[in-house]
Amino acid sequence: MQRSVVAIVVFVLIAAPILAQAPSGPPKPGPEHKRLEYFVGKWAFEGEEKPGPFGPGGKFTGTETLEWFPGGFFVVSHSDMKGAMGPMKGHSMMGYSRDHKAYTFHMIDSMGTEVSSRGTVSGDTWTWTNEDRMGGKPYKGRFTMKELSPTSYTMKFEMSIDGGPYAVMMEGKATKK
Repeated sequence: MQRSVVAIVVFVLIAAPILAQAPSGPPKPGPEHKRLEYFVGKWAFEGEEKPGPFGPGGKFTGTETLEWFPGGFFVVSHSDMKGAMGPMKGHSMMGYSRDHKAYTFHMIDSMGTEVSSRGTVSGDTWTWTNEDRMGGKPYKGRFTMKELSPTSYTMKFEMSIDGGPYAVMMEGKATKK
């Protein structure tokens, strides 16, 4: 009997602070989530990839449709692109992590690529960074998007391979349809 009482007291002492911090209902999107509204819609994009580890380089064009995932915490994207390597389809998701105080981006495509990045926004400029490996070598990536208007932005992807200097790998522009 005494063990049961001790167990209950210990449980109450541990659980009470945790339960006191529990939210009083389902979570709601914050202003950081609402900032992603800029991207929702249909976009057309074009640009140029530089020759490098991703292929021979050349012009690319494509379209992307972004919409809110139910709940309002994430924006999901479906894209179609044509470039020097041929046609490609992609799927991505953007959100905001309250725990990391950073935007998140996860992407997969029909060429076998997958990318996870963290991002920040300052004024009209979004900067996404990631670290990964390619061909056994570590690299750092930096993707920058600058809002030119409510219906257009420029984009640039830079890469540092094996600790070297950043080099521009892609530049382009997107326009909302």
